[in-house]
Amino acid sequence: MTDTRTLLGIELPIIQAPMAGTATPRLAAEVSNAGALGSISIAAVDAAAGRGMIRQLRELTTRPFNINVFCNRPSRPDAATEAAWLAHLQPYFEAFGAAAPASLHDIYTSFYNDDALLHMLLEERPPIVSLHLGLPPQARIDALKEAGIVLLASATSLEEGRLVQAAGIDAVVAQGTEAGGHLGVFDEHGPDQHLSTRDLVRVLHQQLDIPIIAAGGLMDGADVADVLSLGAVAAQLGTAFILCPESAANAAYRQMLGSERARTTALTTVISGRPARGIVNRFMNEVGAPGHPRVPGFGIAYHAGKELIAAASKAGSAEFAAHWAGTQAARARSLPAAELVEKLKEEYHAARSTL
Repeated sequence: MTDTRTLLGIELPIIQAPMAGTATPRLAAEVSNAGALGSISIAAVDAAAGRGMIRQLRELTTRPFNINVFCNRPSRPDAATEAAWLAHLQPYFEAFGAAAPASLHDIYTSFYNDDALLHMLLEERPPIVSLHLGLPPQARIDALKEAGIVLLASATSLEEGRLVQAAGIDAVVAQGTEAGGHLGVFDEHGPDQHLSTRDLVRVLHQQLDIPIIAAGGLMDGADVADVLSLGAVAAQLGTAFILCPESAANAAYRQMLGSERARTTALTTVISGRPARGIVNRFMNEVGAPGHPRVPGFGIAYHAGKELIAAASKAGSAEFAAHWAGTQAARARSLPAAELVEKLKEEYHAARSTL
């Protein structure tokens, strides 16, 4: 099996998760410069903006870094479903003195079929690209590999892990159900085994031949040592980095993570249309109450969700924000990224000495 340090060009078996909208080029650069692997996501921007983010990151570090893209199949519009969903949200828009969108559309493009994004990545050639929410057509994977780009891809089950390996991906990110943000399940309408990070690492380690990167609910160096003892070659931490001053998390997000409410997270589809874990709030509890209408597809539902989040925020409420966070969010620490990586390193070596 390929050595992790050789594959990813890192000194420490620690990867900072991409965290779309929260991880910044500065955060990723600080992590990479400290010897771990920094990451950003360009899933929520177009190819031109993504190019700008990659170039900004390159100006801040000479070390390897990871660029994340979403690979979901584009959602199919459904006028009846979208109208019913807007009607369901209408009372909340009215309560915040805002108008609901007249109609909804998919606000995201996907690497699955975005030619401009593919061409940009082939031109920029970032060291590492990670794939999330499924796999793109094989020709796109082959094109990135031929460009010399190391590829990672998320999997939430053995079946998905096997697809990742068969596609020729260099390493699989074993994302357990504890993970914050969008779960990497390939088919959001299919069965989800809700495997824990550690159970998923164990089964993938037994059944696959490619390196495994553990992700989900990991917050300190002891967690890193633990998942490596189960067969992972590295650990990916996301929520652990949100409170770093280099992240783009706003004041409300930081306050929520620092409060008792960070102890209660849940999976929801009502914000974006895909299962994602965050700190429980009114959006999840009220909009997502039993009996709600069918949620539109990913990107389409997120159009409505982002509009409602913005309306609530303008009215002074953070109760409808997407405060994505993993199950161990209450353990997040407010440290500069480089200091946090150093702390994780110390904890990792201390834990390894006791194993």
